[in-house]
Amino acid sequence: MRVLINQIPHELPEGSTLADAVQALPAGAPQGPYAAAVNLRFVPKPQYGATALAEGDQIEIIAPVTGG
Repeated sequence: MRVLINQIPHELPEGSTLADAVQALPAGAPQGPYAAAVNLRFVPKPQYGATALAEGDQIEIIAPVTGG
């Protein structure tokens, strides 16, 4: 199935979860803290493996930004 991860198209197997999408990033799971959203809805990290994805879902992986 085709999904967007950070606005970049990715092909994932049917039945993939948010945890699978995070691992599909070119560098794997981000180092340090990050958050994820599916179709603009925040998903708590403990639910990544239980969050099923569907064709056309938009996933955003967001790292915190610090500064002043």
